[in-house]
Amino acid sequence: MAITYTQFLTQIRNYTEVGDTVLTDTLIDQFLTNVELNVAGKVDYDDLRKYSTSNFIAGQRYLTMPSDFVLMRSMETIISGNRNFLEKRDQTYITEYNESGASGVPVSYAMWDEFTAVVAPIPASTYQVQINYIIDPPHFTASNNTYLSQHQQSILLYGVLAEAFSYLKGPLDMYKLYSDKYNEEIQAFALQQMGRRRRDDFIDGVPRIKIDSPSPS
Repeated sequence: MAITYTQFLTQIRNYTEVGDTVLTDTLIDQFLTNVELNVAGKVDYDDLRKYSTSNFIAGQRYLTMPSDFVLMRSMETIISGNRNFLEKRDQTYITEYNESGASGVPVSYAMWDEFTAVVAPIPASTYQVQINYIIDPPHFTASNNTYLSQHQQSILLYGVLAEAFSYLKGPLDMYKLYSDKYNEEIQAFALQQMGRRRRDDFIDGVPRIKIDSPSPS
């Protein structure tokens, strides 16, 4: 059963033995945000993947990203039901590749700035385009449960406790304890998300762990 936000706040205060006049809701919420962003930066987990379909503007080389865009995974055109992925290149390549400003079906793209991509050739029509991208991690609140709060509670618990003991200037051994536990949980989560969830038993087989077997004497 997933923990509620109120239960999570109580849990943090019980572990630290500090009341809400010191560890306020606002302060713990900031610790929680820090941990969520840290996890997202270290683990490519599936809950952060999103897809957005729109259309190019004919004669316009630039494409604006969705408002919640953080990182590009891939871009593809959808024309008459056929999907073709664009190759990611550097801005300088796009300029050199399409120096004459030719138009057609885009085959390459580069990030122009934080929320804009540039493509080449320049779209000759309003071709359909799908952006496959990464979003910021959803935030665990009283009204919003997240993948981490439902399935990786220990990551949030140990991460916030490490933040809390650092803030409180508590015993160094307690900070180290929860920091180490947090890092262990991060590694396990990464192994699950970027390891097992990227595999297929039919194609890759079941992962096996080598076990030393001493020769009989």
